Amino acid sequence: MTQTTTAAVPPREARVAPGARTDRTIKRRRVLDILDAAGRDSLLLTSNTALTWYLDGSRVHISLAGDPIAALLVDRDGDHLVTFNNEAGRIAAEELPAEVNLHTVPWYGNLHQAAAAVGNGSSQPPLAETDVTAELRAARQQLLPAESARYSLLSAELAAMMTDVLSAASPDTTEFELVSALAARVVAAGAEPLVLLCNGSSRSTFRHPLATHSPLGRRAMAVVCARRDGLVANITRWIRFDAGTPEERDAEARIAAVEADIFDATVPGARLDRIFTEIQAAYARHGFGADQWEQHHQGGPAGYAGRDPRVTASATDTVVLDQAFTWNPSGPGVKIEDTVQLTESGLRVLTADPRWPTATVNGLERPLTLQL
Repeated sequence: MTQTTTAAVPPREARVAPGARTDRTIKRRRVLDILDAAGRDSLLLTSNTALTWYLDGSRVHISLAGDPIAALLVDRDGDHLVTFNNEAGRIAAEELPAEVNLHTVPWYGNLHQAAAAVGNGSSQPPLAETDVTAELRAARQQLLPAESARYSLLSAELAAMMTDVLSAASPDTTEFELVSALAARVVAAGAEPLVLLCNGSSRSTFRHPLATHSPLGRRAMAVVCARRDGLVANITRWIRFDAGTPEERDAEARIAAVEADIFDATVPGARLDRIFTEIQAAYARHGFGADQWEQHHQGGPAGYAGRDPRVTASATDTVVLDQAFTWNPSGPGVKIEDTVQLTESGLRVLTADPRWPTATVNGLERPLTLQL
């Protein structure tokens, strides 16, 4: 194994590591606190979620469906990133934060074994992520200033993309044509489209509608989850080409009321399992079947994973200020979804575009179906 000690300075217009030194210092302190509580000397980070959070936005993937091409050992002396020899040049030039030591292994080597072997020479093996899953998730909850700014920018750009693309659709536009236009905009913005969903009026019963060649018809839904600098923004929007039926308009208003109840429960100190109980009650309270929460996941905290975690009856994490969320209540033919952040003044919708029609629900502007 060799250690890379220097890296060429990238041209002005090239990508550089997005991380902020102040944010990274706080993140390192949070991990050292985890080590202190466990009585250990090092922690091995291996998942995309943990790596992109700790490195503050560095890209550590090649295939979106593959494992990270790096592993990182955090010990009391420093941070040690291990990557394959054929990835090291790009990592050093474009993704490596200051004060992170870069090591390489052959492309056929074992990243995890190599990363576990670097560092301060402790006789203890490093903690694995699975040993401190809850602690790491808690460390990611409160977004720091620089990452909050990056998240807000990505979310606003994503909302604008949805407005631009969906406004140009017609009943004859196919689902594949719509999501391909969204994908092109996401990639052009330097982000990665992690989820692209679309259903036209002929497929409106599906909660996770992968696109087909079907035309949109009279009404359609589009969903995008996009990642940039490690952070994932999530959004759902609806369009229609007629006035809609009274039943549709009623269901749209009621699902927004369910979401409003979830927002009301999303306060500092609330436990996720108790919010989940409120979600179940909200469906019944607003005229949906008591089993609707079983038909689709309900969302949860967001950030460096699409949901971190998905809320269930067994999720006992506690809500904190500056945490991001994407709740996504849904019913037959209706769904509402935005990425929001809990601030001292309440929830702030991040995926907002002032051009999209909205209605005020419990003090927040919530998206309506765009009528074309």
